[in-house]
Amino acid sequence: MTEKKLSVEDIVSAIEKLTVLELAELVKALEDKFGVSAAAPVVAAPVAGAAPAQEVEEKTSFDVVLTEVSNKIQALKVVREITGLGLKEAKEIIDNLPKTVKEGVSKEEAEEIKKKFESAGAKVEIK
Repeated sequence: MTEKKLSVEDIVSAIEKLTVLELAELVKALEDKFGVSAAAPVVAAPVAGAAPAQEVEEKTSFDVVLTEVSNKIQALKVVREITGLGLKEAKEIIDNLPKTVKEGVSKEEAEEIKKKFESAGAKVEIK
């Protein structure tokens, strides 16, 4: 029996059907498998006549990680509200802590999400 080789269109079609969390897991698996990073490299262009200076880049993108849940039902509602996931996917997050629930958000949005989870009796970390 010969294996059918997947076309690029088959792969794209399969990826379209994944949830955001499944996509994040796929990216992580590909990074681990091939020893690469999906993050775009940042190259700073030197400014003519400028002395080299050490600058501290302020973080503008944050991840919200759910670490602890005391009231599963309330936390489940917040996970669904924040992510738009279905009941099953949201329950998987609650049952497998710690879990990233939102990636690449602004500091303000991360703080709002944190407040929602805290009011539902859950603890989160902003990374």
